[in-house]
Amino acid sequence: MKLTLQILLPILVLLGGGSALYFLVVMQPEASTVEKEITLPLVRAQRVEHETLQMQVKSQGNVEPKREIDLVPEVSGKVIFVSPSLIDGGFFEEGETLLKIDPRDFELAETQQRAQVAEKQYRLKLEEAEAAAAQREWKALGKGAEPDSLVLREPQLAEARASLAAAQAMLQKASLDLERAIIKAPFAGRVRSESVDIGQFISIGSPLAQIYSVDVAEIRLSIPDVEVAYLDVPLRYRDLSSPTAAPEVRLTANFAGKTFEWMGKIVRTDGQIDSLTRQVTLIAAVQDPYAHSENQNRPPLAVGMFVEAEILGKSFENLVKLPRSAMQSANRVLVVDAENRLRFREVEILRRAQDSILISSGLEDGELVCLSKLQGVTDGMRVQVEVTESQEK
Repeated sequence: MKLTLQILLPILVLLGGGSALYFLVVMQPEASTVEKEITLPLVRAQRVEHETLQMQVKSQGNVEPKREIDLVPEVSGKVIFVSPSLIDGGFFEEGETLLKIDPRDFELAETQQRAQVAEKQYRLKLEEAEAAAAQREWKALGKGAEPDSLVLREPQLAEARASLAAAQAMLQKASLDLERAIIKAPFAGRVRSESVDIGQFISIGSPLAQIYSVDVAEIRLSIPDVEVAYLDVPLRYRDLSSPTAAPEVRLTANFAGKTFEWMGKIVRTDGQIDSLTRQVTLIAAVQDPYAHSENQNRPPLAVGMFVEAEILGKSFENLVKLPRSAMQSANRVLVVDAENRLRFREVEILRRAQDSILISSGLEDGELVCLSKLQGVTDGMRVQVEVTESQEK
């Protein structure tokens, strides 16, 4: 009996454990299958819209006068008058008397030269009379041979005429010196600096003042040579007259905490291209920069003022303007098709700006161009699209 229990007990334990295991396996709940949701990347896109755009090239520079000279005397003498306009910053008009030198020495010299001219005229008259008398005497002798030039007093007559011409030239020189004792403004302008006063003795060629014209202000604007393609630059050729093209330029400057604007024109290019930077220098001109404007608060476009320039260039049709972020490579963008899939597209670029790009061909109106930068993008990738407004024109 005892032996029988020892044998049956393990068998019963094994049967019970197997039954429990079977029950657990058969009766466990069936696991539900959950589909994993795939999240598509969200991209920003801009709808393609062709438009006509006018190119603009930006630069900057300082205002300079068109003409600037040193005011120097052509005669020496003592200063007896200085115009009130001949001071630092003073304005003057063309032909205005700026300075006078004591004229008495020049008046005396002119009087002396007038006397010399009268004397030479008298001598010439005598020589002409004597030459005429010699001609008559020779004819009265009835000789057939031609008379010698000395007989007819031709050398004496020529010398008298030359002496009169020299005296007249000296009179003109004396008159010019008297005229030059009064220094007049060669143009309407302004005084940059002056160093002369009444009572001062000045010599020929000594600088008295530095003056510049105020009829036109000029600004030298340097741009890369590649940007010339977008402008009607007034190029000069040796065998042609001055060019007619004159692009407009908008100039802005900050003064006294405010921004002001002037309009000018590109009138010419500099004489050379910078060999190091490949920059072309354009000369912008603004007429009458010191005149009053409709905006009474606007200051004059003064010499030395720093200005920002926006040069208005050529107009191009059928362009698409996109931000630079739209470019996936040098000349390729991503287009979103009707199934919201990304497609690579080759495009032709007209111009690359600092924050935008102009495309001339490769895109159709209404297409969506992806503006977002994606990692590991493939052709045909599905995305979610958020359409943004096109850039400001």
